[in-house]
Amino acid sequence: MGHRKSHDQNFKNLILDYPHESLSFFATEEAEDLTPSVKITPIRQEQLKGRLGDRFHELDVPLLVEWPNGEREALLFMLEEETDPNRFSIHRLAHYTLHLSELFETERVVPVVIFLHSNQNIAESLHIKSERHSYLQFNYLHTQLSSLPAEHFFNSQNIVARLNLPNMHWSEKDKIDVYANAIQGLFALEPDVEKQLKYIDFVDIYSELDEDERKAYQRRYPQEESKMAGLAERLRNEGMQQGMQQGLHEGIEGVLRLQLKLKFGELPDWAEAKLRQASDEQLTHWLTRILNADSLTGVLS
Repeated sequence: MGHRKSHDQNFKNLILDYPHESLSFFATEEAEDLTPSVKITPIRQEQLKGRLGDRFHELDVPLLVEWPNGEREALLFMLEEETDPNRFSIHRLAHYTLHLSELFETERVVPVVIFLHSNQNIAESLHIKSERHSYLQFNYLHTQLSSLPAEHFFNSQNIVARLNLPNMHWSEKDKIDVYANAIQGLFALEPDVEKQLKYIDFVDIYSELDEDERKAYQRRYPQEESKMAGLAERLRNEGMQQGMQQGLHEGIEGVLRLQLKLKFGELPDWAEAKLRQASDEQLTHWLTRILNADSLTGVLS
């Protein structure tokens, strides 16, 4: 369950950080009219829990799209990531769609499902009927990431597409190129250093390069590897500069804590205890390991 929740959280973060790009990629048909001027607002979970209860998709991402000057009625997108297609229930999705429609008093609701893995048996529509009448026809937009050919998106200007290259379909011989194109897209399309760090981790998680593949990447793509090393060096320098102002130890500890939270979320008590007890050398060492680590224990071991 924890592994599934981590996927859900990864995609929730992605959609919240890049709502325009997510709708353009995952809901292409409906996103054609979404100009940069539209306002996209995430619906807070508290708004849903009070009315719908905990048993409804607590990790999905409803986005309210509003046009300037009210030129068009608002549109509610609900995006949900489904790691295991066998767990997917079209009845549950239809149930939730109807509840959102009632809650927000609108019939303009677009259900979107992102399948991390493919399954030919996924129900794509639901038709409630008898011999005489049709009573409910339900459809939804969906993307099966592992069915999309990665090479078709190598030059995409949509950062959500580029970051998801490792989740698409590719042959084993192209694995390093897929990883490199995702990293190149991140550096080209995202200027913010903290988000670069955050989504290097996203690409790493879904690429799962082993040590030999990482070395091959470093040899084949020295420019991108240099940028990643420069990013790590910049973070270390920021820690040193902050340390000069606040005291070396507190400065490095503060920057390390910030970067750990950006990558892994709120820190558990054991991690906080390790940070408080660490020496200057240990803190600096952990700071150099944060880029390539794929877990909190991987950094603080």
